[in-house]
Amino acid sequence: MRSKARECAFKIIYASLFRPDAELQRSLYKTFDLTEEERGYADRLLDCIEAHRGELTEELNERSVGFTDKRMFPVDKSLLLMALAEIRYFEDVPDVVAVDEAVGLAKRYSTEKSVGYVNGVLAACIAGGDTKA
Repeated sequence: MRSKARECAFKIIYASLFRPDAELQRSLYKTFDLTEEERGYADRLLDCIEAHRGELTEELNERSVGFTDKRMFPVDKSLLLMALAEIRYFEDVPDVVAVDEAVGLAKRYSTEKSVGYVNGVLAACIAGGDTKA
């Protein structure tokens, strides 16, 4: 159920890296035919990323050896922000699920190398502790 909400949220996060657009969000919710519960989850995820973007980005910069957020592929950055938000702030999402969902979306939307990169950065974040703050 949440997979569709995550994919929709990922696309909104990705687009927001270039230009925030509330109309796009409404359009994607409609395109994905999200249920009310799925829209609620996507909203919760997007709100969390907005509220904590600075600290999430800072942690990604610390854990991503050789690639600051400014050098990351926008798709990878979007997936990492989404998964890290779930890892750090969503008690109801096991870390392994957040990683698995992000890796699955990386397989679908990014490069072959990005799959390992996303998995590795998130593993470093989990190993670094402070999960479910």
